[in-house]
Amino acid sequence: MSIIEIKVPDIGDFSEVEVIELLVAPGDSIAVDQSVITVESDKASMEIPASHAGVVKELKVKVGDKVAEGSVLASIELQDAQAAIQAPALAAEAGAVSISEPETAVVPDAGSEQQVPSASAPASSSSVPTASAPAEAQRAPAVAAPAPAAAIPGDAHSLAAGKSASEEASSSVAHASPSVRRYSRELGVDLARITGTGPKNRIQRSDVQAYIKAVVGGGGSGASAKRGGAGLDLLPWPSLDFSRFGPTELQPLSRIQKISGPNLHRNWVMIPHITQYDEADVTDLEEFRKNANASSKSGVKLTLLAFAIKASVAALKQFPAFNSSLDDKSENLILKHYYNIGFAADTPNGLVVPVIKGADGKSITQIAQEMAELSAQAREGKLKPADMQGATFTISSLGGIGGLGFTPIINAPEVAILGLSRTAIKPVWDGKQFAPRLMMPMSLSYDHRVIDGALGARFSVYLSSALADLRRILL
Repeated sequence: MSIIEIKVPDIGDFSEVEVIELLVAPGDSIAVDQSVITVESDKASMEIPASHAGVVKELKVKVGDKVAEGSVLASIELQDAQAAIQAPALAAEAGAVSISEPETAVVPDAGSEQQVPSASAPASSSSVPTASAPAEAQRAPAVAAPAPAAAIPGDAHSLAAGKSASEEASSSVAHASPSVRRYSRELGVDLARITGTGPKNRIQRSDVQAYIKAVVGGGGSGASAKRGGAGLDLLPWPSLDFSRFGPTELQPLSRIQKISGPNLHRNWVMIPHITQYDEADVTDLEEFRKNANASSKSGVKLTLLAFAIKASVAALKQFPAFNSSLDDKSENLILKHYYNIGFAADTPNGLVVPVIKGADGKSITQIAQEMAELSAQAREGKLKPADMQGATFTISSLGGIGGLGFTPIINAPEVAILGLSRTAIKPVWDGKQFAPRLMMPMSLSYDHRVIDGALGARFSVYLSSALADLRRILL
């Protein structure tokens, strides 16, 4: 019998991830594509499957270990002779990632990172991860780590500016991801004092935030505590026994919701959102789309979202501030000269945000084909972290479901997100009479620190005119 090794595959921008669950044990017989180990970053939760059937000989890691790309996770004894012959070549291939639930969302989610990201999404956090879940490539260049937080009033033992050696040791034993550990250090929180609400009592970012609120006295989020403030002075969250009023049922949040929730909360609280509402006349565009699909021999179905992505790239080039991010001190804009567009994809586990990379260099047909492929992978839970990273602008389309408009939440560190709703025939005055036109509602949310109302309106008007007549983007 031949032995092959399962290694950590390409994990995108993450330097290391943490093993959070062992799905098999030595001696177990496993099938092809059966998940053997679950790893998690701050943006994504990923299951690493076996590439071939066999018997698990040895697990090289344990829960809590940190692993990087190429790290050996387990060894498998192949069952058939043909697989044994191929083993030397397969050793380098073992370990394609299957993502169970991305973070980031971001969404926008997705996405969003977002995820997302995590990527599990990913997002997370990206962000899956998250999903935003995953750490996203659209982040600003790396910055220096923040200074330790000032002492937070209310608990001199657990929220001090500096921790003793014994506290550091107890925190290191706590069951938490690297990102949560870093977050707790920034806030001066001893993880040993917190009871996790995640799987196997894993400490989540929301657990740290809840602990701080309890210590401060119902007052603030982690972000406000980090700045040394006394919090938002909010009333405590109401705690009621709902069963007194009628039957109830406890339904745990999904992993995507647990990961993306804190990211969405942070984005909503920390980013001053403005939402610009508009409509685009897509009558001619829809007619062209239907004719193109009817005569197409490639099998690729063009969608309105694919056209919206292409039109958005043109608008981003006209208004570069929308394709930027604030630096860590909120003093400078980082203008990006690449155009990666995230789009929210609905999956059984929640929204994730795959990213079309280099959308400015792709045709609408190429964009539509890539969207179809990424959406299929998202529904099957097979998106890689890299597939949900690097967005500079995100589109959330609910046109297939309905609605007149909504307020999409910006996927940090992006500064804007576009929401599209269901098209409808409306009477539009053409100067002489009312004519039936197909109108698509648009909801553009943007960071008011970066974009003022006039610029937001100009972007929305330009995008609307581009969708009405795509020849405008050629000018």
